[in-house]
Amino acid sequence: MQNKLVVILGPTASGKTGLSIKLAKKLGGEVVSADSRQVYKGMDIGSGKVTKKEMQGISHHLLDVASPKTRFTVAQYQKLAQKTIEKIFRKNKTPFLVGGTGFYIQSVVDGIIIPEVKPDWKLRRKLGKKPVSELYKMLVKLDPRRAQHIDKNNPRRLIRALEIVLKTNKPVPEIVRCPTSHNSVLQIGIKKSLAELKKLIKARLLKRLKNNAMINEVKKLHSSGVSWKRLEEFGLEYRYVAQYLQDKGVPTDGSYQEMINKIQKESEHFAKRQMTWFKRDKRIRWVKNYRQATRLIKNFLLK
Repeated sequence: MQNKLVVILGPTASGKTGLSIKLAKKLGGEVVSADSRQVYKGMDIGSGKVTKKEMQGISHHLLDVASPKTRFTVAQYQKLAQKTIEKIFRKNKTPFLVGGTGFYIQSVVDGIIIPEVKPDWKLRRKLGKKPVSELYKMLVKLDPRRAQHIDKNNPRRLIRALEIVLKTNKPVPEIVRCPTSHNSVLQIGIKKSLAELKKLIKARLLKRLKNNAMINEVKKLHSSGVSWKRLEEFGLEYRYVAQYLQDKGVPTDGSYQEMINKIQKESEHFAKRQMTWFKRDKRIRWVKNYRQATRLIKNFLLK
């Protein structure tokens, strides 16, 4: 029987983790995380990392594989994911690639060839001193095509794109794909309206902030040697909690509520960006519930 990969994707807070565990349990699978923050050790609450109890005995892979003090690249992720998926195949189980990081998923599904440009730490430090808005303006000028599809609030991706352009004197090359057979991959997306996502994001955020859990996690990461700047680079909760703890850019009066409002708003924008990315891939089959997903996967595995 041909080895087959199931992908469960969707925007933040859409319920990917719960659905994937339920499906993997029923259909004999193991989960491979495709989340660019869950790869880092100690980033548990803010990244929504699954707990041992929530796993319900289902093996999860590619969690806690890197230090938050270092940068973990898509190329590194791709190699680890491909190796992990092959191991799961050898056990005669179905790998479930689960997450919301579109580029991670694409790197595995399409086997994309990532530009080989070595890190220039001197250049990165120089660019890192510039505000995000200036980095984006630079990219628009140097490589307008790449600027159209990048998260303009993500300094890590902006710096990497500029690094490629400046080191090669050419635009960031188009992604080269080595397409996987349509018969061997099924991509399932969780469909939620923006109104539903807003409610889910708010409920999740309040849960993460309960008893100062998220704030204590950021404090612990900082005390372990992760700089404020690095924490802010991770975005969403990490960015705004780090700024709150530094009292940076947030008024003293009502600063806690201001922090909550900023995280909520940025998370909603993040969900929209994720959906924009996913909607470009016409191979994704969108579902509203577990029943629809189960039917699709069973048919796929029986082919």
